[in-house]
Amino acid sequence: MKTLGGIILDVDGTLIDSNHAHAEAWVRALGEYGIITTYAEVREKIGMGGDNLLPAVSDIEEDSEKGKKISRRRAEIFQIEYLPYLKPFKKTRQLIQFFQQEGVKMVVASSSSKEDLQGLLKMAHVDDLLPLRTSKDDVEVSKPAPDIIQAALKKLQIPAANAVMLGDTPYDIMAAKKAGVETIALTCGGWSAKDLSGAVAIYRDPEDLLRHLEKNGRSEITSDSKLR
Repeated sequence: MKTLGGIILDVDGTLIDSNHAHAEAWVRALGEYGIITTYAEVREKIGMGGDNLLPAVSDIEEDSEKGKKISRRRAEIFQIEYLPYLKPFKKTRQLIQFFQQEGVKMVVASSSSKEDLQGLLKMAHVDDLLPLRTSKDDVEVSKPAPDIIQAALKKLQIPAANAVMLGDTPYDIMAAKKAGVETIALTCGGWSAKDLSGAVAIYRDPEDLLRHLEKNGRSEITSDSKLR
C-alpha cells in the first residue's frame, strides 16, 4: 500500500471530448499551408504537443517560421470553430469533486498550450476546481517526454511514487513512466485498452472511474496492485 499524495490530470480526451477537434484543426491548418495529411495520421499523434506532433506529420519544426505560422493558424481554427462546442465527458466535474472531498491534491498536466488549456478547462466546467496547472508552455519538450509530469510533481510537492497520472493516451503513460509515475487510463479519448496496456488500470471514462471509486473507496487508488 502506498500513500496517494496527488493526482496528475490530463485534460484532452480525459476530462473533455476534444481529441477529434484537435486532429481536425491540425489537418485544416496544415492543408492551408500546402501540407496534405490525413485525419488518421494526425489523430494517432494527438496527446503529443505541437512540438512533437508537427515534425512527426510534416517534417516541419514547430519553432521554425513556417511551423509557427501553422501552429498559430491551428490555434485560431481550434479556438474559434471547435472549442466553443466541446463537451466534458459524463461525471467529469463530479470525479474532480470526489478527489477534492477526499483531500487529494490535483494538478493539470497538459500538452496543450496555456491558452488552449484555459478554454478547455472552462468548457469542461472544472476551471474553478483546478487552479494548479502545467502546460506545454511551461516546459522545453511536451509529452511523451516526462517534462510536464515532472513540472506537475513540483507543483504538488510530492515524490513520484506518491502520485498517479490520469490520462487517455499512450503518450500520457510513457511520459508518466519516465517520471516514475503510474497511470490510470481512460478509453474515452479513442485509444483501445490494448493501446493503453501500460496503465495500472483502465476505465471507460470519468463516470466509470467515479462509479468504481464510490463503490470501493479511495483505498482502491492507493493500492500498489492493479485496480482492474
